[in-house]
Amino acid sequence: MSVPDTVSRPQLFSPLARAVFDRFAEAVVLFDADGRVTYANTRGRDLLDRLTDNGALDTRSLLPRLGRMGGRIERLATGSLALGHAVYIPIQESAETLASRERDAIVGTLNATGWRLTETARRLGISRTTLWRRLREWGVEPPGNHDEL
Repeated sequence: MSVPDTVSRPQLFSPLARAVFDRFAEAVVLFDADGRVTYANTRGRDLLDRLTDNGALDTRSLLPRLGRMGGRIERLATGSLALGHAVYIPIQESAETLASRERDAIVGTLNATGWRLTETARRLGISRTTLWRRLREWGVEPPGNHDEL
């Protein structure tokens, strides 16, 4: 990926915050006060990848460029302290990839079956091994399935 590593593996947000941003129907790109990209959700990373020129991303012109593409730019601040900007770029439904549709179908079916893997695999017509492989690939874990401190 030609986008800075901080975009693909943000350290500023919890896994829950990233999961929420990834569910947005829009591409979301966050900039710090210096104009550097600090986070992009999945759709945002896909968009940034398409905007790269020969593997280089000119971050100085990126914010206005996203605005010209129809992005809604919002200033992020707490009190008088400027934190940066958030850009929300509408993505047409037809631009959705088959992989993202597959992920939505699997996660939706998991939620509908109460995360019963055998029932989910049966409803989707795939093996449990394929289901586990996809979940591991996406980093999706059952709710409440993480180590406690």
